[in-house]
Parts: sequence; structure tokens; C-alpha cells
Amino acid sequence: GHLHFGENKVQEALAKWSKVKEKNSSLKIHLIGKLQTNKVKFCLPLFDFIHSLDNIRLAEKIANEQVKKNFKPKIFIQVNIGEEEQKNGIALNELDSFHESIKNFDLNIIGLMCIPPFENDTKVYFEKMVQLKNKTNLNDLSMGMSNDYLIAAKNSSTYVRIGSKIFGERS
Repeated sequence: GHLHFGENKVQEALAKWSKVKEKNSSLKIHLIGKLQTNKVKFCLPLFDFIHSLDNIRLAEKIANEQVKKNFKPKIFIQVNIGEEEQKNGIALNELDSFHESIKNFDLNIIGLMCIPPFENDTKVYFEKMVQLKNKTNLNDLSMGMSNDYLIAAKNSSTYVRIGSKIFGERS
């Protein structure tokens, strides 16, 4: 009865889900990994959700492709909540201007996504995400993974990304 599934990589998802989704239109596939602009044309209509919008060029590519394919995915803006150099996402001080600048692309932006630093208390970052969600008037938060999904749920997360708790650790 599970209908929502997440994938990190576009190529793997195409091979794994294309035929399955054709037979079961109620399945919802989430792209939870980084999306490169050259892969956008392969994403729609396979992915119903994209959790990793993090730049204007990508927003423009998705906007153009959704017109071509007549399919509008639900999209989360990825926020670099911990301001970590190694992570993707919009910087905190650029979120308002980014959100404003993509409004003319007619994207279906439903919320914000983050991956907080692992070594710190994630509750602080999740609380900040709630504030950002309210400030941007968005409805959803994609935050929380196997190690902190309960904390995320207590902090208004509407989508959690649980993998290793279900499938085990990768070796």
C-alpha cells in the first residue's frame, strides 16, 4: 500500500520506475537527490516531486520542460540551513530574493527542504526551517532522515526521507 518512493539519481529511477509507474498511476516518485540541469528533460513526468531546487538556471530549465511535457511537479526549494560549503541549497540570506525571483517561472513550489549538519542538534535547524516556511508562506517542509525524522516530525515536517531505517545501511 506504500505509494511514495524517493530516489537520489535520475538514471536509476528511470530504469527502476518508468514501467512500474505506467502500470500504477497512483505511485508518487520523489527526486530527493541533486538535480543537474542536463537531467531535467528526463525527470518529467517521472518525478512527481523534486526536493532539490537550488538555483535560477535549474528553475528555468524545469519551467521550460514542464511546458513541453505538460506536467508540473511539486517542488521544494533546498535551503543550506547549516551554511555548509559542501552542501547544496540556497543560502539563508538569499532565500527571500530567490523565492521572489522564481515566481514568474510558474513553478509549483510547495515548500522548503533541508539537510542539517549531522554533528549538531538538528532541532535548532528544524525550528529555523519552520520560521522560513512561515515567512515564505509555503505549506510543506521536507526534512528529517533516518537519524532525525522523529525530531523533524515534531517540528512540522510534512515529508521525511527515510532510507537506511527501511533498507539498511549501504556498504
